[in-house]
Amino acid sequence: MIGDSSTPLFGPMSNLDVAALTFFLAGWVLHALGAEGHIVKRLSLTRAMNAQRAAWLATMARREVRIVDTSIMNGLQQGTAFFASSSLIAIGGCFALLGASDRVLAVLSDVPLAGATARPLFEIKVFGLIVILSYSFFKFGWAYRLFNYCSILIGAVPQLRTGSEPDEEIHIAVARATRMNMLGGKHFNAGLRGVFFSIGYLGWFIDARVFFITTIILLAVLVRRQFFSEAREAVLVQELGPGKGPSMRPDSQ
Repeated sequence: MIGDSSTPLFGPMSNLDVAALTFFLAGWVLHALGAEGHIVKRLSLTRAMNAQRAAWLATMARREVRIVDTSIMNGLQQGTAFFASSSLIAIGGCFALLGASDRVLAVLSDVPLAGATARPLFEIKVFGLIVILSYSFFKFGWAYRLFNYCSILIGAVPQLRTGSEPDEEIHIAVARATRMNMLGGKHFNAGLRGVFFSIGYLGWFIDARVFFITTIILLAVLVRRQFFSEAREAVLVQELGPGKGPSMRPDSQ
């Protein structure tokens, strides 16, 4: 690889490769922890949407006809199934990539900034991509199952009597459905995060230095979306137009 002046300590992987891979994994873990609110105080888009999930299911308990709620759950399940299927297709493509290693290496050798990559290192990179996509597939598969369970729990929420307020039984049933929905969303987000990071991982096929750059760019995009995007502001909007509107912040629910 270009710039590898030191003796490799990790077999086919140079020290620069190991440093880039470590940086990539650390960025992945830190971003996941930040989005879930473990290491960052600023409210993320993910946490803000969790509050809206709770608000949605609390509103659902007051509806006599819950067709809109079942439609929402169908949409969540269909989106999850799409990404799960896409991950499986991508995994199959990775195995096909292993069978065409010589042709791929010939193409990569003509890419600017790319150094000469040995076949064993190339195979390590492909297997790493397979691991990432497999992780995403299992996350999507479990999220699909959880959303299915959530649909059952929504159906188990007792019907509210006309003119009455939700009692303890309804509150408990709503809490169960809300918790299951949030867990489904958590695993779906984890799978989607894996798909996003697999894009940054592709930089490693060119060079470890490019891997650093693609990881930094990816992290910048994901951090902006979680903490500084218009989508986040839309969820946290406190006023509707020039007039007064109800607060939509999670702490107001």
